[in-house]
Amino acid sequence: MSGYIIMAAAVVITLFVAYLNFNKVKKMKTGTSTMQEISEAIQDGANAFLLHEFKVMYKIAILVAVLLGVVVNWYVGVTFILGALMSGTAGFVGMRIATLANVRVTNTARETKSLGKTLKVAFQGGSVMGLSVGGFAMLGLLIVFVIFGKILGQLDISQLSIQSNWIGINYIPFTMTVSGYALGCSLIAMFDRVGGGIFTKAADMGADLVGKTEAHIPEDDPRNPATIADNVGDNVGDVAGLGADLLESYVGAIISSIVLASYMFFISNQVGRDAMSAELVSKLITYPVMFAAIGLLSCVIGILVLVFKKVSEKPHKELNISVWVSAATTVLTTGVLTYFMFKGESTLATANFNVGFMSPWIAAITGILSGVLIGLVAEYYTSYDFKPTKNIANSSIQGTALTITTGLSSGMKSVLLPVFILATAIISSYYFAGIYGVAMAAIGMLSFVSTTVSVDTYGPIADNAGGIAEMSKLEPDVRKITDKLDSVGNTTAAIGKGFAIGSAALAALSLLASYLYSQVGVDTASTFSLSLNILNPLSLAGAVIGGAIPFFFSGVLIDAVAKAAGKMVDEVRRQFREEPRILTGEVKPDYKTCISISSEGALKEMKFPAFIAISPPLIGGFIFGAEFVGGLLIGTLISGIMLALFTANSGGAWDNAKKYVEQGGVKGHGKGSAVHDSTIVGDTVGDPLKDTVGPSLDILIKIMSVVSLIGVSIFQKFNLFALLGITELFK
Repeated sequence: MSGYIIMAAAVVITLFVAYLNFNKVKKMKTGTSTMQEISEAIQDGANAFLLHEFKVMYKIAILVAVLLGVVVNWYVGVTFILGALMSGTAGFVGMRIATLANVRVTNTARETKSLGKTLKVAFQGGSVMGLSVGGFAMLGLLIVFVIFGKILGQLDISQLSIQSNWIGINYIPFTMTVSGYALGCSLIAMFDRVGGGIFTKAADMGADLVGKTEAHIPEDDPRNPATIADNVGDNVGDVAGLGADLLESYVGAIISSIVLASYMFFISNQVGRDAMSAELVSKLITYPVMFAAIGLLSCVIGILVLVFKKVSEKPHKELNISVWVSAATTVLTTGVLTYFMFKGESTLATANFNVGFMSPWIAAITGILSGVLIGLVAEYYTSYDFKPTKNIANSSIQGTALTITTGLSSGMKSVLLPVFILATAIISSYYFAGIYGVAMAAIGMLSFVSTTVSVDTYGPIADNAGGIAEMSKLEPDVRKITDKLDSVGNTTAAIGKGFAIGSAALAALSLLASYLYSQVGVDTASTFSLSLNILNPLSLAGAVIGGAIPFFFSGVLIDAVAKAAGKMVDEVRRQFREEPRILTGEVKPDYKTCISISSEGALKEMKFPAFIAISPPLIGGFIFGAEFVGGLLIGTLISGIMLALFTANSGGAWDNAKKYVEQGGVKGHGKGSAVHDSTIVGDTVGDPLKDTVGPSLDILIKIMSVVSLIGVSIFQKFNLFALLGITELFK
């Protein structure tokens, strides 16, 4: 009951503070009539796209829910829809506040000329998204625990047992239920990230390639027909997509620990030695949710510190203060929680699973520390304050080819340190609390997700504010303020992507372990047969194919962006060619056609990537069986994490190399120079990598893991190889 109270308190307080911040931002002045007109155009475009996207993805979501209800059980389908609703709602709220806050940020910069005051407005707008992500994720989990936990009778862990559904497949009902919730969040995150990423990058690339490099007009110039679509895309991809993405990571990390604890209870009791007590497993199932709830309340404190304090003119420092306060408060308060929750527990070791007094908390702290370190590495490789990005900018003096080559080199080298940090976190967290500790490390990394999302969302709000300043032809001092905020936002976005990728790796590893354990039958002597038998040809073949899937998936996304961007380039060129007075400022360009091109491209192309995420484990499972899917997940996890880090960091570095040149970092080569043109091309190449491919890959590996976990009990017994007797040849 105390766990429910903490969860409910976290939900109410978090969403109430989000509501207050929403109203506070909404009541601020919106500036001149021109500023208001541009802001309304951005709002209309973003709302129209999101409405069309919802119509597409919820039709698919209902179909998936029905299939889950028939094949698995009705409550899995219902919780799947619940997860989809929570994820979609958080994304919609975030996009709504972003489209309201952008013009208010511009007006604050116009009226006050203060970087600190403008930062506060942008952050306060971003905090609505951050708090909504944590609040709606926790609300959904509370509903699952209170309603479905009671229906299934699984919260009385002493009654936990294997039950059968209509085709006689064994599974643990509550783990399937929470997995359904996680899958609902993941599927909507995939649509938001992929659809939003295609929309925003098609518009961005079209605007840059024609506007900057051919017409040589400034970024966000009102004469560029793609500029409104570009600003709409910032909200669709970097706000709605970001929110759904990190909500999915947050839920996935929590769910993985719950599933692991449930399976470990069953395994230890089936083995008959070192059996886990019902009291202990009850704690292990509720602990991650309570940990996340307390982390959510800590985020409220960290956010309010920045909202109410006197803000300096150093945006990066101020944003870091909010993050550090949230992280430190989380560490201290969850330490107290752990002390009272596990006080008196002796260390228990069974089936590669050990937990004792304070050990889950220590494992979570390793996740927090690794998240901070991964963020610092991302900052080093993407910020123009450091050598790698400066090298990309300076190499552009020799031409565009070296811009691309140096950026590729930097992105590839940036993979090693984060992976080393992740490996250290996995080993450390496993040492302290077994595979459950790895799941807790993922939760620790995302425990202050509301603050990190607030910081991330501030970036696109500031970017939009700069666009409005340019299109409204405000004085240069205003654009200087918004550009500074936008530059910091690029770095914070890269850090946020590092957090998301790192937590995805840890959560996916935990889900993989749950997948392996879920194959346990009556003969528990072979509990870890699959995990140890990597030389099984089926597992090895699955790993090879799984390693290729992220590359194919990435190629599909890049191709989708390129197709939409090509149409955008043609449209911008057509308007400039057929109406020369657009460039003289005598005639307004046709913004709506460009928005339509991005929308149609995104809606058309976002279905196939979702199919790629869901189908491989199902097809592989029903043909080759569970061993093949286990290898498939391992291969996808390893190559997906590497590719996600590479694409996110190289794209971020190319973007900031361009900004470094624009701010005079390369002497004698400023805006409009050949060097600037080269960095624009580099930024354009990096756009689909950092904002479409990178963020979508971590969702890919978790969707595949959750789908496999839900389906394993079925295709473990019902697969073509088993029916033909072929599986026995590979044992």
